[in-house]
Amino acid sequence: MATATKQRSAIVDKAQKKEVAVEVAGPTRREFLYYIWGASLLMFLGQSTAFFIWFALPRFREGEFGGVFVFDGSEVPAQGTNPTEIPAGRLWMANTGEGFLALYAVCTHLGCLPGWNENTFRFECPCHGSRFELNGDFITGPAPRGLDRYSVTLVFTNGEVVASTDGEPIPLQGREIAEVRVDTGARINGPPIGS
Repeated sequence: MATATKQRSAIVDKAQKKEVAVEVAGPTRREFLYYIWGASLLMFLGQSTAFFIWFALPRFREGEFGGVFVFDGSEVPAQGTNPTEIPAGRLWMANTGEGFLALYAVCTHLGCLPGWNENTFRFECPCHGSRFELNGDFITGPAPRGLDRYSVTLVFTNGEVVASTDGEPIPLQGREIAEVRVDTGARINGPPIGS
């Protein structure tokens, strides 16, 4: 009997040691996998949120396409002369009989880059033949409307500030321009055909 009791106590001691060993060993495989999957999911959600914020909130700097371009008044073309192209801003600065305006330098048909033809005094798209007047109005071709325009702010030498947020030309009326601000992030659809 004494040996049986010793054997039982030895078995109980071994079982207690195993329980203690299991407690000290750490998480089970299932718990470990839960931790790994949870951490992976949190990292994925964090990265997705960061990328979404990065692309949803663009940061445009002055002088970059999508931002504001600032020009000196001396860079404005004289009335009735050829427009000035600014490739970095994808724009044309034009001074028509109606006033000053900034045109988006991309055709409204399929996105080709129309150039200024000095001989015919108009914009001509090399891809499908759309043609536009100096003020961006549609003349002929497959384009659905005239050239798109940008929002412009003019600062005159007398301190007067005039803004055009609807894309219409700003009349100069003999006033000298000190500064031109073209917002390439504020594009306005060009005039419809026949307007």
